[in-house]
Amino acid sequence: MGSDRAIRAGIALALAVASGAAALLIGGDVSATLVAIVGAIAAVLVALGTESDERPVAAPTPAPAPDALVSDVIEAVVEPVLVVADRRVVRANAAARALLGQHILGEDVRLAIRHPAAAERLIAPLPEDDAPIDLVGVGTREQRWEMHVRAAGPSLRVVHLIDRTGSYAADKIRIDFVANASHELRTPLASILGFIETLREGAGDDPDTRDRFLKIMFGEATRMRRLVDDLMSLSRIEAEKYREPDQIVRLGELVEEVRAEVTSIADARGADLVTAVHDAPPVKGDRAQLSQVLHNLVGNAMKYGRPGTPVTVELRHDGGAMLQLAVRDEGDGIAAEHLPRLTERFYRVDSGRSRQAGGTGLGLSIVKHIVERHRGRLDIASVPGTGTTVTILLPVVAG
Repeated sequence: MGSDRAIRAGIALALAVASGAAALLIGGDVSATLVAIVGAIAAVLVALGTESDERPVAAPTPAPAPDALVSDVIEAVVEPVLVVADRRVVRANAAARALLGQHILGEDVRLAIRHPAAAERLIAPLPEDDAPIDLVGVGTREQRWEMHVRAAGPSLRVVHLIDRTGSYAADKIRIDFVANASHELRTPLASILGFIETLREGAGDDPDTRDRFLKIMFGEATRMRRLVDDLMSLSRIEAEKYREPDQIVRLGELVEEVRAEVTSIADARGADLVTAVHDAPPVKGDRAQLSQVLHNLVGNAMKYGRPGTPVTVELRHDGGAMLQLAVRDEGDGIAAEHLPRLTERFYRVDSGRSRQAGGTGLGLSIVKHIVERHRGRLDIASVPGTGTTVTILLPVVAG
């Protein structure tokens, strides 16, 4: 009877959902569990659809159709999901239609997902290991997808696409970082080894040549040490990025300490440093890291500002929730197209000039990570031929 079929459908659907919940508790894989539930429901519907009922239904009772329930379930999945019967797409959630097009319903699945690596998996017998297929070029060129295909009956399959674009981008950043760090370390190391070899071959017999070579070697070794220090510092900052600092820091005092340290160094530019510290409330922060921010910004301003022009450090509070710290130089400035990338690791506007000035390419990246850890904001503005201003906003201590 129709009521019996509805009862059986309800029981089967409940068992499917219960089985998926049990699988989630045991395995913890949310995506696989959702796909399993969808497949089980779809299989129940196919089975019910092939049964014949010899007795006519006198008065059908109003109830949610199982077919509608499948659509509701797959629509609840935020990632693209397709149900395929006899190689044709019979169901597709909104995410799948947005990615592959509204026309895919009723279409051959190989035309819906146009990718050579996907075609064979979509129609061939499924392997036991259910290894995912990586898809590149589905959607936009930058997107990376992981395709899972599960059997839900003799001719029924559930296709689940998982967006791995973020993971791929993170892997690429890590690979590029390792490659850049290796290159930056190899360059001074190769120079040191070359000079050592030259000295061993007899050039060290001449005192002037030996002193010149040793001076270059010392400079390259210092550059390597500075790079290693910055790499270790960046690693520590990233490890602490989710732990909010809890020290009370008075930035006015810290600015004056940094000014005293910089001007005490026997450097012609020390006299160019000017501070303008106005009354400012304390901030909650890490004193050592905020000192590092000041040293990095002042150091950059002195390296790239024109000699004899002021480097100004200004601390201001306008009564709001944020304290403003600005470091300005009067240098050559930076073209607008470079500004969004200045905080990338090892990004340099002028590589030769940066290395000659002793830069590691990590200073502004370190500043950005410290500011983010302090729940602040970083802004870089520059006018070519006029100079650059780096502004940091930090939350003041409430009350």
